[in-house]
Amino acid sequence: MIADGKTVTIDYTLTVDGQILDSSSGKEPLEYTHGQGMLIPGFERELAGMASGETKKITVAPADGYGEITQEAFREVPRSHFPPDIIPEIGLRLSMQTPEGQQVPVAISAVKDEHVVLDFNHPLAGKELNFEVTVISVD
Repeated sequence: MIADGKTVTIDYTLTVDGQILDSSSGKEPLEYTHGQGMLIPGFERELAGMASGETKKITVAPADGYGEITQEAFREVPRSHFPPDIIPEIGLRLSMQTPEGQQVPVAISAVKDEHVVLDFNHPLAGKELNFEVTVISVD
């Protein structure tokens, strides 16, 4: 049975808003150590107690996945901060670099005359996550 400290191998498919966003189908199964925080909290919690060969449908609410959309994650920046080859458009996804060198995904949520509003929320924030998972092994 899946419990903290166990090495678990699973096949899964993630569906959001009726679209498949990720799947191990046709790839290597996902291997993780249960209880180490390697998976989103709601998904890991629902896997606890499952056994090899078991299949389950799991729905994870935003609060137990990538969080709710927060207004604090929106930032207005001058258009002049964008390179000339990037034309800001609503929905455009970009990767920005923090002063520490970390890459952060952002989306443009509004374009104004002199400013652009960037959304730093995770792309799956506010979304219900639907998983279909099969446990391959528990060691």
